Amino acid sequence: MYTVIFMGSPDFALPALQALIDATDFDVKLVVSQPDKPQGRKQVLTPPAVKQLALQCGLEVFQPASLKTDEALDKLKSLSPDFIVVAAYGKILPAAVLDLPRYGCVNLHGSLLPKYRGAAPIQWSVINGDAETGVTTMLMDVGLDTGDILECVRTPIGENETAGELFDRLAAMCPELLLHTLYGLIDGTVHPVKQDDSLSSYAPMLSKENAAIDWTRPAADIHHFVCGLNPWPVAKTTYQGKTLKIFSGLPAGSCKDLSPGTLFVRQGALFAACGCGTAYALGEIQLEGAKRMSAADFLRGHPSAAGDCLVSL
Repeated sequence: MYTVIFMGSPDFALPALQALIDATDFDVKLVVSQPDKPQGRKQVLTPPAVKQLALQCGLEVFQPASLKTDEALDKLKSLSPDFIVVAAYGKILPAAVLDLPRYGCVNLHGSLLPKYRGAAPIQWSVINGDAETGVTTMLMDVGLDTGDILECVRTPIGENETAGELFDRLAAMCPELLLHTLYGLIDGTVHPVKQDDSLSSYAPMLSKENAAIDWTRPAADIHHFVCGLNPWPVAKTTYQGKTLKIFSGLPAGSCKDLSPGTLFVRQGALFAACGCGTAYALGEIQLEGAKRMSAADFLRGHPSAAGDCLVSL
């Protein structure tokens, strides 16, 4: 039986944690997660998804504000772990923690490293219109996703797939990859390979502040941007002085006679002119102060929308 400390916080980590709980050869002695945080309009203190699953399964949960304290290090060291498995934990592990497990700290990362190191690899793979992505297992070091690659699995990105949908698909791919990697490290069939830093790219955290649509971009780029920001922070623009969130849409041919951002109607559907003479058909949208609805429903409530201009925030 191999002793495991699991570190993770959001939903992405749940399938991997469940796989370790179910595996007969691994004993999850401790689950480390981020502290509970206020969420929603009422700022209700909410535990991370990983903590909730761990408690449901009767596992001990540790939520230190930092792993750099003597208290945190002593607690981890006392378990003499064979592995520390990390999946979207949200903190960089200090060297003293990285040196603890017999077989190393194994991280599950939602990209094909060295591409998209950082906090938001799944979103940026969609935003950039990549044809494929995947999940990589790596041996962690003190850098940001710079450790040696162990194994990876690949998958195509759907033409209209949102970051949320891809997030769920990649999470479901983690258990098989993780267990194969752990067994491979144990029996010596999996060998670390150094990353080629010249091929690396960075995927920074997204925020509401950088969610504004640039209507001078081609419709295909805007489509990827909208998909990549769904379900959060959601792409947005301004309509008649109010924020308009755009959850979905589709590139829709050419539109060479209107300025970027100009709305027009074609066969009962609502479109926006984009850069390079392209057009974007609006799908699900939500105007500030109103409920989420289809663009067709919005048009029925705003029949004179054609000719109005959407403005980048």
